[in-house]
Amino acid sequence: MSGLVTGDAVVLGLQPARLPSRALALAIDLVVVWAAYLMVSIGLAVATASLDEAAVMAVSIASFLLVLVGAPIAVETLSHGRSLGKLACGLRVVRDDGGPIRFRHALVRGAMGVVEVLFSFGVIACIASLVSARGRRIGDVFAGTLVVRERVPAARGPMVPPPPPPWLVGRFSGLDLSGVPDTLWLAIRQYLTRMRQLDPAVSWSMAQRLAGDLAARTGTPAPDGVPPAAYLAAVVNERQARDARRAFAAATSGTTSGTTSGTASSSAPAAAFGPAPVAEAVVPVGRPVTGPDSTTAHHAPAPHSPQAEHPAELADVRPPASPSGFAPPA
Repeated sequence: MSGLVTGDAVVLGLQPARLPSRALALAIDLVVVWAAYLMVSIGLAVATASLDEAAVMAVSIASFLLVLVGAPIAVETLSHGRSLGKLACGLRVVRDDGGPIRFRHALVRGAMGVVEVLFSFGVIACIASLVSARGRRIGDVFAGTLVVRERVPAARGPMVPPPPPPWLVGRFSGLDLSGVPDTLWLAIRQYLTRMRQLDPAVSWSMAQRLAGDLAARTGTPAPDGVPPAAYLAAVVNERQARDARRAFAAATSGTTSGTTSGTASSSAPAAAFGPAPVAEAVVPVGRPVTGPDSTTAHHAPAPHSPQAEHPAELADVRPPASPSGFAPPA
């Protein structure tokens, strides 16, 4: 896939249409246009039967230009690059930067289409599409346009920011994040989810700018040797961890209050049925259990401890490597 790059060096997720889909869309458009032209020609032939030969020829040329040339130009201009055939095949004409086309783009495409589509029966357009890396015909080259696919498979899974490096997790636990506005959080999140689609130089400059804005809001600059993208990812991870802790604390307090109120309400009816049963004594672990009627002492077994059997394996646990690709500072 040949990606489209905007003026901000952002790679757009647009797939250029290839020759089979473009040929099918063009065939549908030609069938509709020629059908309309034949109907108009029959109507004009009946209406101009009393005119001389020169007048009939002038009306025929005007109808040809209006129906076969002017109608496709008007449709592409008003629909922003979606003709009937392109709409049926899920295609659209856009500019080289991915924006919608205007009248001048449709005019150049229509004028060149008379030569490479109508007069040559589409042979020139097919050859140009096969030679072009993005399937463009001559009219697209002169107009600065491109036919792309609109119906593409949706991305699987939500766009989530990459996790921070393990050596930065928890390092900003004391950072004051109360002064950071939501707009800055949104900009940082959007950058982290799309930073791999940006040009490396543009990505680095945007990360530096966002890191500077974040440091100005928090009052604490980024540590030396920490890449700006890794710094942003670590701060976003710290904010998410704080939100998760607050949500967990709120849920825990609500559950505890509900349990306490339920216990207090059920204690009153239970007292009406007599005293509570005496609980059995708790015997310390490892001590002998003796009684007045027992002749032998029984020892309670000690609990099994996996750490006592495998202390080396538990001590050798290390955090996994970060999938984000950030490297720790030297």
